[in-house]
Amino acid sequence: MGRTVLSFTQVIIREEEEWRKFRRALRKEDREILDRLFSYARIHAAESSYLGRVAPFDAMLVSMLLEQEKRIDELERRIEELEEKRGRSG
Repeated sequence: MGRTVLSFTQVIIREEEEWRKFRRALRKEDREILDRLFSYARIHAAESSYLGRVAPFDAMLVSMLLEQEKRIDELERRIEELEEKRGRSG
C-alpha cells in the first residue's frame, strides 16, 4: 500500500500535539499567545503546502512571523495616525 501524505493542516495539528507538554508548562497568558501563533500557522497552511522541501516547522515559523509583522505594521500605522492627530490638535 502507498503512504498517505498528510495535508499541511494535519501537519500543524500534529506539531501542536508535539508541543502539548511545553504548552501545559506555560502560564495561562503565554498558552493563549502560543495558541495564537499556531493559529497564524494555520492561516498560511495552503501556501505552506507548496514547500515540500522545507521542514514543516520552518514554514510554520515563517507563517507566524508574517502574521506578527502584519500586526506590527498595523500598530505602527495606528500610532502614526494618533501622532498626526495629536500634532494637529496640539
